[in-house]
Amino acid sequence: MKHFSILVFSALLYACSPQSGKVSRAQIDAEEDAGNFTKATHLIDLYLAENDLPADSIYDLNVRKDVMHRIRIDFNKDTESVIEYIKKYYPDVDDEMLVKWENSKALEYKIIDGQKWYFDRAASNLFRLDKDALNRKAEIDKPSEGKVSVLETHLPEIVYALIKNGKTQASPVKMRVKYELTLKPNAVPDGETVRCWLPYPREDNRRQSNVKLLSVNDSNYVIAPVQCPHRTIYMEKTAKKDEPLKFAIEFSYQHAPEWFNLQGKTAQSYDTQSELYKTYTAERPPHIVFTDSIKAISERIVGNETDPYRKVKKIWEWVDITFPWAGAREYSTIANIPQYVLENGHGDCGQVTLLFLTLARYNGIPARWQSGFMMHPGSKNLHDWSEFYIEGTGWVPMDESFGVNAYADNDNIKYFYSNGMDAYRWIVNSDFSQPLFPNKIFLRSDNVDFQRGELEWRGGNIYYNQWNWTFDVEYE
Repeated sequence: MKHFSILVFSALLYACSPQSGKVSRAQIDAEEDAGNFTKATHLIDLYLAENDLPADSIYDLNVRKDVMHRIRIDFNKDTESVIEYIKKYYPDVDDEMLVKWENSKALEYKIIDGQKWYFDRAASNLFRLDKDALNRKAEIDKPSEGKVSVLETHLPEIVYALIKNGKTQASPVKMRVKYELTLKPNAVPDGETVRCWLPYPREDNRRQSNVKLLSVNDSNYVIAPVQCPHRTIYMEKTAKKDEPLKFAIEFSYQHAPEWFNLQGKTAQSYDTQSELYKTYTAERPPHIVFTDSIKAISERIVGNETDPYRKVKKIWEWVDITFPWAGAREYSTIANIPQYVLENGHGDCGQVTLLFLTLARYNGIPARWQSGFMMHPGSKNLHDWSEFYIEGTGWVPMDESFGVNAYADNDNIKYFYSNGMDAYRWIVNSDFSQPLFPNKIFLRSDNVDFQRGELEWRGGNIYYNQWNWTFDVEYE
C-alpha cells in the first residue's frame, strides 16, 4: 500500500510539473485574452524558464507582463465606488442601468482574474458619453457661465488679420515655462541612478522659435538633437533614502498662430513618387493600419471626393461629430488605438488624431503627428494634434479634438481647426512611437507619445504612479 501511495504521488507530481507539457504561446495568449492576468503572468515566467530565448523575445514577454500590470492600474474601481459616484446624479442607480451603460460602451470595464473592474475614469466619462447622463449632470450641477475663453477673441483676430494681409502666420505669443518632475521617496533603492527625460521645445517648426533654456537643476544634461522626433532634455540623478528626487527646468519660447485660407482653392496634384508622399501616406503598424473597417468608413464619408482639402475636412468633421472626448486609458495598453476608438465610440486628443491620420493616409493625403501641450490661459494640458500636406501649399496644421466651433457664425472661425492652429501651443514631438535620446532601455510609460516625461533605473521603467509632474506658464 505504501509503495502504491508513492507511485500515485510521483504521478501527480509529474503531471503538475512543466515536463508534463511545456507552456505554449497559445496558452499564454488565451489566458491574457480572457483577462486571467495572474495566470498569464505565471505562464510567461514558466515559458521564460523553460526556453532558451533570444533577447528580443525575452523583452517582448516581459513587456506583456508590464502591460497587464498597467491595465490593472488603469482599471482600479470596483462596482461600489462607481455606484457611489453615479448616485449623485442617479440616486436610484441599479444593476440594470449599469449593464445598459456597459453595453453601450459608455461605462468602461474589464474582467480581470474573474472580477469586474471599471476604468479609473469610467464614472466621470459616463457623463460625457451618454447623452441622458450628460443632460442630467448639467441640470444638477447647473454650471456657471464662467469667464470667456481666450480663443473666442483669439481665433477671429488670427483669421481677420491673415485675410487682410494675405499671409498664413500671425504675431507670436511668448511663453516662459517651469517644468518639474518629482520621483516619490523610496521608489528606487538608495544610491541608485535614475535616468530622466523631460519635454523640451522643438526648434525645427516654423511656428515655434526663439527657444531659450533658462535653468536646469543639474549641471549635467543633454538636449536631444533638433532632428529627434521626441524633443527631450536628459538628466541623471542619484536617489536618496526617504527623499523625493526632483528634476526641474525653466525655458522660454514663442509660438505663432497659423491659418491657411484653403476654401475654394484648387490643389496641385501630389508627386506620388516623392519620399514625403510615400512616408506620410504609408501604414505604421500597430496604430496606422488600413483595416477593413477603415476602408469601409472611408468609402462612406469620403466617397468619390478628389480634392485633398475637402477630403481632409470631411474626415475631420466626421471624426469630431462621431467620437466625443473622454478620459483615456494609457496608450501603451492599447493594441491599435484607432480601432479602439471605433469599437468604443470615444477618444481623447491623441486617439482621434491617430484615427484621422489613418483615414487621411488611406485616402492619399500625407499626414503626420504633432504633439506637446495646449498652453491656453486657464486651460493648459497635454495635447496632440496633426498636420496634413497640400502640394503647392505645404504642411497645414489641424486639431481633430478641438473640432468644429459650433458657436461661431463665420465659417472660417467655425472650421478654424481644420486648417489652422492657435498661438497657445508647445510643440515637443513631430512623430509618434520613436526612440528617445539617449535611448531608453525599458518599455516607456508611454510608448506612443512623449509629454509628461520618462524615468527608469537599472531595475526597470519607473511608471506614472511613482512620480508627479507639474508645469507653470507665464505669458510675456
